[in-house]
Amino acid sequence: MVLPGEPPAWQFTMAETYVPLSYEDEVVGFCKPDFAARIVDALNDNEKLYKALRLACYDLVGRSGGGEVQLDLLMEQYLTKTAFPTSGVAAIAVLLRDRQDELDVTDKEFIRFCDSYRLPKEKLQAIYDGEEIDSEDLGPLSRILGRSVDDLMQVLEGSV
Repeated sequence: MVLPGEPPAWQFTMAETYVPLSYEDEVVGFCKPDFAARIVDALNDNEKLYKALRLACYDLVGRSGGGEVQLDLLMEQYLTKTAFPTSGVAAIAVLLRDRQDELDVTDKEFIRFCDSYRLPKEKLQAIYDGEEIDSEDLGPLSRILGRSVDDLMQVLEGSV
């Protein structure tokens, strides 16, 4: 039962129009026209980049005298290198970069910001270099990133 003044859970708008998105002649979804154009451009660019990576790796493998198995392995290695880390010190470093972007501050200002939370420049640089994080640095990192110490531990352990 819907209370007076509250919108119903299910609604429709006859004036809304959606266009189909298709991949290799098969409809995979529907979207508003302005979003559809941007989505299709991004996905086609992604496809082009994948093909360019395949060609570049093919050239590298061809010069080294390798075969198709090496091509797939080389592509996988490059794709793995470009993926964002989801655990460990590298993931904490990404969170710190994201925090700096959120604050919209320069590197120097961010170093001062971290230092004000008792994370000195040397320890910040050590995190960016991939060195192990000391347990006493989890408190300052927690305050800097706005996340609990438990969350940071889960990120470090890869249990997120």
